[in-house]
Order: sequence, then structure tokens, then C-alpha cells
Amino acid sequence: MSENTPRRPAYARLLDRAVRILAVRDHSEQELRRKLSAPVMGKNGPEAIDATAEDYDRVIAWCYEYHYLDDSRFVTRFIASRSRKGYGPARIRQELNQKGIPREATEQAMRECDIDWCELAREQAVRKYGEPLSREFSEKVKIQRFLLYRGFLMEDIQDIWRNFAD
Repeated sequence: MSENTPRRPAYARLLDRAVRILAVRDHSEQELRRKLSAPVMGKNGPEAIDATAEDYDRVIAWCYEYHYLDDSRFVTRFIASRSRKGYGPARIRQELNQKGIPREATEQAMRECDIDWCELAREQAVRKYGEPLSREFSEKVKIQRFLLYRGFLMEDIQDIWRNFAD
């Protein structure tokens, strides 16, 4: 074997890499494709993978077949994870869109999740600004801006003051 000849076929190396990537956390198909096509760091710096488009498709198909890759599972776990970190539905939808998840799958998972977005928005506001939340206009604007940035919907933000009034 010469120095330029790989020891294993590109498909086998891609498959190993895909399993290692998916062992850490769930990924969307688009994320996995992007990570698989990225150059691998070798002893002499980044090395390009000499795989064909067919190799990538076969690896993705294998991952789906053996349930290593499942976009619906990914969406469900992603929503749960991001909501635990205090992000609202608008921001989560945007991030899922960036990860290549179809809008229909996102909307269905959002309907099926048992998250009280209004309560989560209130918890985030209290964590940042303290209890009780201010009723002063300038402070309310600050809180609203913060919650909008975090991805909460205006109706949920306004419900904070309606539902939790003294």
C-alpha cells in the first residue's frame, strides 16, 4: 500500500464517524451531513474525505434503518432541552428551521409537548429581574424585550401580568 491509499474504504470511515457523532447526542439529518462532510483533523492537519455522494447517502440510510438517526426524536429532545434552558417557542422554531427540520414536524412536536410557555416566561423573568415583577412601564418594557429576545410570544409575555397580578 502506498501512503496515499487509505486503509479502509471511505464508506466504513464515514459510518464510524456517523456513529461516533450520534453517540454524543441526537442530530438532524442536515447537521449530520454537514459534520460528515467536514474535513477530519489528521496528524498532518485537516484531511479531506474522499467519499462520494453515494457513500454519504448510504451512511444516512443506514443510520435511519438502525434508528441512530430520527428527526422526530431529535425535534422532541431539542424542544425539551432548549425549553429547560429558558428559550421560548419562537426561538426554538427558528433554531429547528436552521437545523433543516421541516416546519410541519416542528409544529406537530410543539403541539405535542407539555410545556406551559407562559409559566416558563414568568420563571425566566423572575430569575432575571426578581420577584415581584415590576409593574412600572419602563421596567415592564425591559422585561418584555428580554423575553422577546429569548423567543417567547407577546401573548405569553402579556399573560404574565394578567395571570399573576397581586
